[in-house]
Formats: sequence, structure tokens, C-alpha cells
Amino acid sequence: MNKQLLVDVINFDVSPTAINESINKNNGKLIVQGILQRAGAKNQNGRIYPRDILMREAEQYSSTQIKERRALGELDHPDSSVVNLQNASHNITEMHWNGDDLLGTVEVLSTPSGNILKELFKSGIKLGISSRGLGSVQEMHEDNAVEVQDDFELIAFDFVSNPSTHGAFMFPMNEGVDKTKTTNKWNKVETIINDIMRGV
Repeated sequence: MNKQLLVDVINFDVSPTAINESINKNNGKLIVQGILQRAGAKNQNGRIYPRDILMREAEQYSSTQIKERRALGELDHPDSSVVNLQNASHNITEMHWNGDDLLGTVEVLSTPSGNILKELFKSGIKLGISSRGLGSVQEMHEDNAVEVQDDFELIAFDFVSNPSTHGAFMFPMNEGVDKTKTTNKWNKVETIINDIMRGV
């Protein structure tokens, strides 16, 4: 089977109040925590990631990229199997399992893309976190799904605007904060990005 770029997204929802509290608590850094990927469940792209394959790749990713502090991700959907450092917006600092959910801690970087990401979060824009990998898939005879195969290689986790997996949200790393969902703010995205680029 030929490997292809596999990109799958999970919703990422953070309130502006919680963002500000996280920044204050972490000496100006924005650090959020939540679900990065889910094993054994069909996502909106119709793909299923077997738990053993996802566990293997998460362990490999943790022992190399995370351990060496180079688990970088980009802002928006890249078309490449290589992380573009010029577009790096965040770094994954740890990952762990909760049932079939792969959770992680994400530090937003003070890079141009990271600053855009931080401002989008602060404005209540609903984002997704996207797993990016190389691998092949095989059609399953049930549920109109395809299963990711054993040749899958995890590359990175990116922040994107179009979610593909139901019911997973990421929150800042502090307890007892307001996690009210903010929606219908897509029209602010372009204005925020333009303001940042102009230094407003």
C-alpha cells in the first residue's frame, strides 16, 4: 500500500477568561491541555486509528520529539510531511493516555504564528488540533470506515480551523476556570491576524 499524508482534527475549545488566567499563572506563557487524538473511534474523515498503533507512535513521539523539546507544530494545515520551522506556533511538552483518548500539554510559542494562535484563543475563536502523519489505510466492511495501517508514522500536531472529531476539547492548565464555549466568531479571524501583522 502507498503511504499518504493523514490529517485528522479534534475540536479545541478555550474561553478568553481561561486563557488570561493560564497566561497569568504560567508567567506569560499560554499552556493548554486536552485531547490530541482518539483511538478506536471513527472520526469525521471516516478513519479509525487502532489503539496499539497509536500507542506505539505516541511512545516513539514522546521518547524523541517531546524528550528533546522539538515536538513542534504549525498553525493551519500544511501539505508537507516536514514541520516548517518558520510557521511553528507551539510545542507539545507531554502526552498521556486516558482510556482511548491521547491527551497532551501544549505550550504556545512566542513566534509570529504562535502569537497569532494566542490571539485567536484570547478572542474565543474555536480551533481544532490536527494530528499529521504518513501511512496507508484499508477499507473496513462495516461502518463506511477505513482503518489506519501498521505503517503509520506520527509527524506532528497542528492547530487548524476545521475540526473532524466529535466531543474533544482542550482547556488551559488551571482548574476551576470558566469553560464557557464561545461560537460564531469566525468573522474576527482575519481582523485579528491583520492586526497582529500590522503590530496593532
